[in-house]
Amino acid sequence: MAKMLMKGNEALALAAIRGGCTHYFGYPITPQNEITEYLAREMPKAGRVFLQAESEIAAINMVVGASAAGGRVMTSSSSPGIALMQEGISGLAAAELPCVIVNVQRGGPGIGGIQPSQADYYQMTRGGGNGDYSILALAPATVQESAEMIRDAFQLADKYRSPVFIASDGMLGQMMEPVEFGDTQPTLMAEKPWAVVGHGGKRKPNTVKTLALDPLVLEEMNLARQKKYAQMIATEIRYENFQVDTAEIVLCAYGSTSRIVKNAIDLLGQEKIAAGLIRPQTLWPFPDAPFQNLSKKCRRVLCVEMSCGQMIDDVRLAVNGRLPVDFFGRTGGIIPAPEEIVGQVKLLLGRK
Repeated sequence: MAKMLMKGNEALALAAIRGGCTHYFGYPITPQNEITEYLAREMPKAGRVFLQAESEIAAINMVVGASAAGGRVMTSSSSPGIALMQEGISGLAAAELPCVIVNVQRGGPGIGGIQPSQADYYQMTRGGGNGDYSILALAPATVQESAEMIRDAFQLADKYRSPVFIASDGMLGQMMEPVEFGDTQPTLMAEKPWAVVGHGGKRKPNTVKTLALDPLVLEEMNLARQKKYAQMIATEIRYENFQVDTAEIVLCAYGSTSRIVKNAIDLLGQEKIAAGLIRPQTLWPFPDAPFQNLSKKCRRVLCVEMSCGQMIDDVRLAVNGRLPVDFFGRTGGIIPAPEEIVGQVKLLLGRK
């Protein structure tokens, strides 16, 4: 398939269809509405199910039902809408039900605004709901990567029987870029033996539940989930290193912000300041390894976010006191400019 010029949200939606999504449930909220609009038009054409729920709470519980019945299921929303889904997301993780959840982040807290933000990092990486659980969170930085990661997300969800987050944002969702989808067909699980479907008396009925009144049973359930999360940490971490080996300062950013940081690194290079970038592509599990192997040339690390500083906690844990870790960010929907980042780097390095 030739490259197509597409808006980020629409590319996510088309990639979901091509990735084998059978059911979509959602509720409109800016800046992700192009996803629901596209799927409302195209899912029925593909013989799939699209349903606009009466709320985000209803949508996530519809996801629970369709996933339990063996569907390949997706929902999408933006920050406050994802907040409303948290109880259902915790239930999905507990019941080991696969699905894909797209968050096109906007400014907050509360209703906030409709401009781009990355202030949902805690929400994406700490689960948001109750109990001991974790969720794979993929963070694309381009429209092409958005399309690729949504297809990966469906595969990972089925592989681990777990929800998977796509952490997008209002800038990435609204921008237009060329994207290529390729001709590969989705790999679908031939059978989901755990699904709550008819069995014709050939096996015992399946049930999906998360209630365990016996604390020993609940502990066993939790420990089983932790083994699965340990496997994710061992095999699913993704990141990009950009000019890190020669850098005297390494910047860390993800998603849309990482693109701005690359522009800042180019500007710094023009002033003979060597800077590099570590870009987490999985927010959870977080990529600790590149921070543990920084060269001796590196003097400090700068975390850049469209927030008041959330990912910096994971960066500091990864650096583990070996170098100073500083923060620069804009919030409220304000996008940082490359020149602002350059100014902060020069300040930290004592350059005029």
